[in-house]
Amino acid sequence: MIKRVVLDVIIPKKGPSIVEIAESLSKTEGVDAVNITVKEIDMETENIIVVVEGSSIDFKELSSIIEEIGGVVHSIDQVVAGKRVVEVPKEIVEEL
Repeated sequence: MIKRVVLDVIIPKKGPSIVEIAESLSKTEGVDAVNITVKEIDMETENIIVVVEGSSIDFKELSSIIEEIGGVVHSIDQVVAGKRVVEVPKEIVEEL
């Protein structure tokens, strides 16, 4: 069971707002919370970091929603799976 996914996503600037994207993702079964942070904006696109947490996240469904809005998953930066959430130790975070 996937508990957390952190995605680096590129969306079209003329597409839906991050509020609309967060609402769409949060309605997905098994999702408890969504956090979207704008990382970078250029003339045509926005680069956003999408953090999704829940009891049983369906990654394929999240990817489909992102693609439907014209977005592209640039990278999968973190996945937490299992019966509980394992946090990255502080020492490792500092090295990143």
